[in-house]
Amino acid sequence: MSPSPEKRRLAGISRLLLALGLVLLWCLLWGNFTLLTILTGFIVAVGVSVVFYLPGVELSGRVNIWRVIVFFAVLLYDIVRASIQIAWLSLGPGYKPSNAIVGIPLNTRSDLIMSWTATAISIVPGSIVVDLDRNSSILYVHVLDVHNEEDIQHFIGEVLDTERRLVMAIGSRVEAERVTRAHREKCEKGKVK
Repeated sequence: MSPSPEKRRLAGISRLLLALGLVLLWCLLWGNFTLLTILTGFIVAVGVSVVFYLPGVELSGRVNIWRVIVFFAVLLYDIVRASIQIAWLSLGPGYKPSNAIVGIPLNTRSDLIMSWTATAISIVPGSIVVDLDRNSSILYVHVLDVHNEEDIQHFIGEVLDTERRLVMAIGSRVEAERVTRAHREKCEKGKVK
């Protein structure tokens, strides 16, 4: 059975975005955007796409500009806040290290959303993703300055909030419904405010 026209269109857009991204990366590596650099970048992008197998990334075809702005604004706030907290920890007297590796089951099954969530978590100081289990959608994150179960649950809530904002910005409708339902259930149980 052949893929539907909608799936073929999304696959074509995905390949085009990959090629454009590789051309952009090529031009940035060379440090200029001349016609020759763009042309050789395109040749390299096509060569990389043909020679190396890259699993297809399914795009949702849905982008909510307002939610994208909110996602990046909150991400920037988290980076600044965490930077100040880490600076205070490193300069403050009497710091007793207390770190943990936390497994966080995500609500999404999208490879793109999982990897972007992992990236967003990793660029915020104080946490780094050490593993991502694609099959069970679990992020394993090393976290600084956790002292008890409440700190761990707070961090898990922050990661799931990041995932939810990302899904609401660029995820599919099915993913958005799944994440919203999971968030609502946690709110009803009193685990999330």
